[in-house]
Amino acid sequence: MAMLHRTLVKRIGLPLAVLVVLVGLAYLAFVPFAKEAGYEPVGSWGRQGTAPGEFHDPTGIAVAGSEVFVADARNGRIQVFDFDGNLIRIFGEPGEKLGELGRPMNLAVAGGRLYVPEYFNDRIQVFALDGTALAMIGTAGTGPGELSAPGGIGVDSAGNLYVADFYNQRVQMLRPDGTFVRQWGKTGKSGIGAGQLSYPTDVVVTADGTVYVADGYNDRIQVFDAEGNFLRKWGGPFAMNIFGPFNGWFATVTSVALDAHGNVFVADFYNHRIQKFAADGAFLTSFGSEGSGPGQFNYPIAVAVAADGTVFVADFGNHRVQRWQPRVR
Repeated sequence: MAMLHRTLVKRIGLPLAVLVVLVGLAYLAFVPFAKEAGYEPVGSWGRQGTAPGEFHDPTGIAVAGSEVFVADARNGRIQVFDFDGNLIRIFGEPGEKLGELGRPMNLAVAGGRLYVPEYFNDRIQVFALDGTALAMIGTAGTGPGELSAPGGIGVDSAGNLYVADFYNQRVQMLRPDGTFVRQWGKTGKSGIGAGQLSYPTDVVVTADGTVYVADGYNDRIQVFDAEGNFLRKWGGPFAMNIFGPFNGWFATVTSVALDAHGNVFVADFYNHRIQKFAADGAFLTSFGSEGSGPGQFNYPIAVAVAADGTVFVADFGNHRVQRWQPRVR
């Protein structure tokens, strides 16, 4: 019996040791360590309801100066707060007319205007920051310039729009008047290759025209240049739709935002956290965990960063907004 035991150890022990080493090397290769101290929660506001200051599924957030704009999806409105959560104004109501909203999603502020993708109304609506409705862009469909449940929008320095066209599996670039320019992804076809998309959820554009796309169900970020050429992607091993809870991996990305230094913040929905990356995709830090207490998330769906580095998160399942600031080592 002893001889059999030693034989099994010899035969199994070496392969097991090799496997452990390979797993360790794979972990080091695909799970980066944090390079920053992270963030700490410094406040939150909101609860489920329909009264002013309450939310029913907050799905988008944007910052303009000292004001925070929140897409209050099921209530069909935009609520505006100061950084401490004091309500400033409300505009919009459920409906399909100019100034009415059908599930507003990820928001963008550019050129003194608020851009609101409407998931139910298949369009982009443009408002002045005081809430005055200015224009509606797009109609339902699969053709150029048509939309199917847009989830997010980016705006470049010339006012061109980059729309995450969710069910059409593409991102469309449109002129300010809605005229079609180009698209990323094949209409109606999802894929995991470079430049292919699977239910894109949000877009942000840098000053030089670099386009960052939250490739939602592919669990990754894709980056393109101003001419539409693919540059890079990240999220899990080879950014090939492999999801997980590790640093730099995602479990459905629902929002992307940039800070003043070009760092990239990503709402990692099913992992209940926000992750921060350098512009080249290098992992920097993450914050948040699952729950309803301070500093915890119940499906964080949208993220925005103020000029001073303060981070605001639409905490979808907790029906609230959370405010975070960098932690000092």
